[in-house]
Amino acid sequence: MGLAIGLVGLPNVGKSTTFNALTKAQNAEAANYPFCTIEPNKAVVPVPDKRLAELATIVNPEKIQYSTLDFVDIAGLVKGASKGEGLGNKFLSTIRETEVILQIVRCFDDENIVHNEGSIDPLRDVEIIEGELILADIEVLSNRIDRLKKQAKADKSAKASLEMAEELIEFLADGNLARNFDKTDTDEYRQLNNEVRFLTDKEIMYGANTDEDGLLEDNDYVKLLTEHAAKNNCEIIKLCAKVEEELIDLDDDESQEFLAELGVKESGLEQIIHKGFKKLGLMSYFTAGVKEVRAWTIKQNSTAPRAAAAIHNDFEKGFIRAEVIAYNDYIECGGETKAKEAGKMRLEGKEYIVQDGDVMHFRFNV
Repeated sequence: MGLAIGLVGLPNVGKSTTFNALTKAQNAEAANYPFCTIEPNKAVVPVPDKRLAELATIVNPEKIQYSTLDFVDIAGLVKGASKGEGLGNKFLSTIRETEVILQIVRCFDDENIVHNEGSIDPLRDVEIIEGELILADIEVLSNRIDRLKKQAKADKSAKASLEMAEELIEFLADGNLARNFDKTDTDEYRQLNNEVRFLTDKEIMYGANTDEDGLLEDNDYVKLLTEHAAKNNCEIIKLCAKVEEELIDLDDDESQEFLAELGVKESGLEQIIHKGFKKLGLMSYFTAGVKEVRAWTIKQNSTAPRAAAAIHNDFEKGFIRAEVIAYNDYIECGGETKAKEAGKMRLEGKEYIVQDGDVMHFRFNV
């Protein structure tokens, strides 16, 4: 299962620099002028998980396979993007294909780096970006309402959907995000959202791009953005794109030492992944063998057969049972054999709910 995070923001707020740093790909051109990013840059990034290294120490596999995270760097949006200004609708449609929106917001002063709006104001920047996303949602919803009006004449069941859609468009027109609508838990809303994939219904994380001093203590810009995020039940991630770039060529130990010197526990990438997983209700289980030690990403509360489908659909169809060892037991016992001898391996059936970090082996018959 891939988790796609779309990076959005105004031009020249450090979005492409952040993308380069987070993906360690260095394939997004970064420059001090608007619309440096013309085509969406995409990168598949391994999800850092220290547990894999611990498993590999015991198993000594030929390779380690991490879960992956898809990053999409989307061109800087401007006022009027929903109407085609700047690079317009093409990039709004790209955002629809992601599960999470990471909005990079500039939270530092630097007279050598121009800002598209002429000054530093995080809340104004957020208002511009989210305003364009709202306008784009209003446009697609307007088209859908026109269709529902026609359907409602012949299909009474469409009437409820029409009424909900009309309430929603008024809600959006007042400058609200669809995710804050009070009927998101209704069948009508879920069906509509499945069809049009509202931009403002997606999980939002704010990336406060600050300077090194801002990492140690929140500056006024970060404080304003934090308050806004809290009001909208959104996560905020404080990062410094320049620091993230410096981490690129460091190994894990060097990175941790460097971050510790700055008083930071996690890199921007680690924060994004952990908070992204939490927001989307994701977790990982492991398979461990001499060929590979591998992490598989699944939804929380997945049954064993559903988790098996992450490997191959046939595993779910022909599921017989799962051999399960909890991660801590696997490490403490020093591997599968000793865990089994200690009675730590369990045989679980179709109703078993997989736990984060389970080391699993599936039995199936197709």
